[in-house]
Amino acid sequence: MPALFAPMKEFRSILARLGRPAATPAALATLARVQGSSYRRPGARLLLAADGTRTGSISGGCLEDDVLLRARAVAAVGAAQSVTYDTTAENDLVWGVGLGCHGVADLVIERLSEASAGWVECVRGAFVRRADAALAIVFQAESPAALGTRAALTADGFFWGDRALRAGLQEAVARRASHHAEASGVMVLFEYVARPIPLLIFGAGDDARPLCRVAAELGLAVSVLDPRPAYATKERFPEAEEVLVAVPGKLPAGVQPDGRTAVVVMTHHYVHDVPLLRALLPTPLAYLGLLGPRLRAEKILADLAAEGMAITPGMRARMRAPVGLDLGAETPEAVALAILAEIQAVLTGREARPLCERSGPIHAG
Repeated sequence: MPALFAPMKEFRSILARLGRPAATPAALATLARVQGSSYRRPGARLLLAADGTRTGSISGGCLEDDVLLRARAVAAVGAAQSVTYDTTAENDLVWGVGLGCHGVADLVIERLSEASAGWVECVRGAFVRRADAALAIVFQAESPAALGTRAALTADGFFWGDRALRAGLQEAVARRASHHAEASGVMVLFEYVARPIPLLIFGAGDDARPLCRVAAELGLAVSVLDPRPAYATKERFPEAEEVLVAVPGKLPAGVQPDGRTAVVVMTHHYVHDVPLLRALLPTPLAYLGLLGPRLRAEKILADLAAEGMAITPGMRARMRAPVGLDLGAETPEAVALAILAEIQAVLTGREARPLCERSGPIHAG
């Protein structure tokens, strides 16, 4: 499962910015293809709104000045631009932008207006319905009129744009992966856009607040659940998408975790954790973490087994208890970092080892 925390947060911020007054006409730069090393990966975006506000990035800051100059020209003239930054040459520091990444990056910069950005509403609607989506972005073409985001498809059937690109979009959604292809004489990034990863936090104590805040900053769709009305408030968790007062130890009727959902149980109440784990353990969650010492977790599992619940090896392997990576965390903020670092590692299939010990490339593909 792709855990696109930072890109997803960035993309959602861009979509939100485009929904505000004075945002369009705007210029949007999209990193469409990378060959070799690069700080960002395909799908990274930089939006220059009509009022001069910028959102997102397409590099570590090395390309932004040049991209913004081009974006202003695109916003003013209207003609899209395709640009390639080649930093593989030895004289890049003299010739170019000094990336130091030794890679080739292909970008497309397009002008967005209310009439031309139907894909924005298509993807925004998909996120509201919690559906995946895909975008077809033409980044190389003879005519500037062919460049830019030309089509969009949602996993629940909504389509916008050039129907000649629909098959590539369907492939991206079906495979849950982006790919490049030549279509009708142009080069296209068929970008898979995963819906935000849900994070359910059971427990609204003070230690849950930094977890909610940092998780939202990373782009997760956070829900906080607690039986105490005085604790489960939007004022305490302004970054959460929803804050629910729940029956102690029970899943609310509208909460349906699935294979993309991450869950952290931190109620600090044993009598609440037992029924929660009874409901959560059989669910093939993407991540399940339980706050507290290992002996406490083992007692919960033993009590559930004594009730007649069959605790399978898969359930035991799925439950992370104690929750989080061993970072020496003591404060609530450090504990939140340890938990979210473990979620990132689990969802991306990484071992959470230092990058300096990694023999292969950092990014796949």
